[in-house]
Amino acid sequence: MGSEGVDFRALFEAAPGSFLVLDPDLRIVAVSDAYVAATMIRRDDVLGRGIFDVFPDNPDDPAASGVGNLRASLERVRKTGRADAMAVQKYDIRRPDSEGGGFEVRYWSPVNSPVLDDLRRVRYIIHRVEDVTEFVQLRERGEGMEAEILRRSQELQVANAELRKAGEAKNEFLSRMSHELRTPLAAILGFSELLGTRELGEKPDGWARMIHVAGEHLLALVDEIMDLSRIEAGTVGISTEAISLRPLVEEAFQLMRPVAAGHDITLHEPVFVQPTAAGYVLADRQRLTQVVINLISNAIKYNRHGGTVTVEVEADDGRIRLSVADTGEGIDPDMLPRLFTPFERLGAAASGIDGTGLGLALSRRLVEAMGGRIGVKSRRHVGSTFWVELQAARPAAVESASGAGEGLLATREYASELRVLYVEDVVANVGLVEEIFARRPSIRLIPAMLGRLGIELARDHHPHLIFLDLHLPDMTGADVLAALRADAGTRGIPVVILTADATRHEVDKLRRLGARSYETKPIGMRRLLELVDEHAPARTRVPTRPC
Repeated sequence: MGSEGVDFRALFEAAPGSFLVLDPDLRIVAVSDAYVAATMIRRDDVLGRGIFDVFPDNPDDPAASGVGNLRASLERVRKTGRADAMAVQKYDIRRPDSEGGGFEVRYWSPVNSPVLDDLRRVRYIIHRVEDVTEFVQLRERGEGMEAEILRRSQELQVANAELRKAGEAKNEFLSRMSHELRTPLAAILGFSELLGTRELGEKPDGWARMIHVAGEHLLALVDEIMDLSRIEAGTVGISTEAISLRPLVEEAFQLMRPVAAGHDITLHEPVFVQPTAAGYVLADRQRLTQVVINLISNAIKYNRHGGTVTVEVEADDGRIRLSVADTGEGIDPDMLPRLFTPFERLGAAASGIDGTGLGLALSRRLVEAMGGRIGVKSRRHVGSTFWVELQAARPAAVESASGAGEGLLATREYASELRVLYVEDVVANVGLVEEIFARRPSIRLIPAMLGRLGIELARDHHPHLIFLDLHLPDMTGADVLAALRADAGTRGIPVVILTADATRHEVDKLRRLGARSYETKPIGMRRLLELVDEHAPARTRVPTRPC
C-alpha cells in the first residue's frame, strides 16, 4: 500500500506518547496531543517558537535546572547525531491562567532522538518524555516512611533503654528495701523472742524500747513506700488550711534536736524574717510537717563531720519560702536534676551515706500536691540549701485559723461528753485508741469489732464522730457507710474512713457515699486527736490548751 493520501501530521499528533519535534534551531514544529495535555499548552501558541521560550525555568525556584540540562542534551544530539537519554528531571510546568496560573511540579524522563537527512545531518530532533511523577512521589514517600520507621525505631530503642534503666533502678531499690525492712524486723523478732524467755532480769525494759525503736523505723519505711504509691495513684488525701509556720517549725526542731546532738550538729534556732502574722501558709499540716522533718533530717544526715543546720522563713510577693541550709559536702551540679526522682540514691555518691531514695521524691510530690514548689541550691564542699515555697494565707483564712490549735502537741478538752464510735476488728488497734482516749476524760470511746455491731451502736448511742475501718470481717466499710447514710438517725454523723490501702475508685466511692475524710493507718495520737477536734460539735468545745 502506498503512502499517498496519508496525513502523517495527524498520525503523529494522535500517536500515544508525549513528544514534540524541534528543528535544528530548536524551534517547535510539531506537538503530540499527549504532550499538549501534559503541559496544558495550546498547539497554535507554541508552533514556530523556541522550546526555551515556551518552557522557561520557574523564576521563583533558584534550584531549577531543567532548562540547562535540556539545552546540554540537545546540543549533544546536534553535535553527535546520536540519541541522548537524560536523567529524571524535575520540571515546573506553567499552568494556563484559566487553570489558575502558576507552576505545577512534574518529573519527566526525557529522551532526545535525531532525525537525519541523506547526508546524515540533523534535520529534526524528537523530544520524547515519560511522566514518572507518581513513581518519584511513591519513592519519596517510601523514603519518608523509611526515615519515619528509623526515627520511631530509635525512639523505641531510647524508651527501651530508659525502661531497662528504670527496671534496674527499681530492682536495686527492692533489693535495698528488702535489706532495710529486714533489719528492723530482725530486731523486733529477736527482742520479742527474748521477752518470752524465763530469765528476764532487768533487761525487758531495754528490749521493749529496742522493739519500739525498730518498729518506728519499720513504720517510717513502709509509710514512705505507701505514701509515694498513693500520691502517684492519686489516692492520697491533701487538705489545705491556714497554718502558722512558726509553731510547726519549732515543734519539728524539738523532735530533731536529739538526732542533731547525736551527730554533733548545731541546730540553730529558726529565723523568721517576716512578722509572725505573715507566716501563715495554705497547706496540709500533717504533710507539711512530714516535709519539714524530712528536710531537717537530711541536712543532719549529710553533715558528716559536724556542722550547722539553719532554717529560715521569709515572705515575698504572696508566697512564703522555708529554707533548710546545711554545711555538708554539697551536691555535684550534674546530680541536681535527678535529686527529686524516685529510687535515685544520690546520698552515697554525694557524701558516702546511703539512703532509700524516696524521701525527697515524696517531699516533692507532697509539696506540689499542696500547690507549692520545692528546690535546692548547692555547692560542693560548702553545703546545700533546700527550699519549699507555698502560697501565703489570706488574712480572712488566718483569722479563722487563729482559734485553732497550731501545734502538733495541741489538744482539746470538751465541755460535755464527746461520744466517738470506733469500728475496727484489730484488737491491738482498739486497745491503743482506748489508751489514747483514756487520757481525755471528756471523750467516751464506743468500740465495735464488727460492721453490723457498729451500725447498731450508732443507732443506739448517736455518737458525735465515727471512725470506720474499710475492711471488716462481716461486711465492707463502704457497706457500713451506706447503711449509716440510709438511716435518718445516723445520716448526719461525720464518718472518717480508716485503711492501710485503698484504690482511687474506692476513695471516690466512699466520698460519694458521704465519708467526711479518708485517713491512712496507722494514725498517730496527735492526728487522731486533731480529727476528733475537727469534727467535734461547736457546743462541746472549750479553748485550746497545750498538753
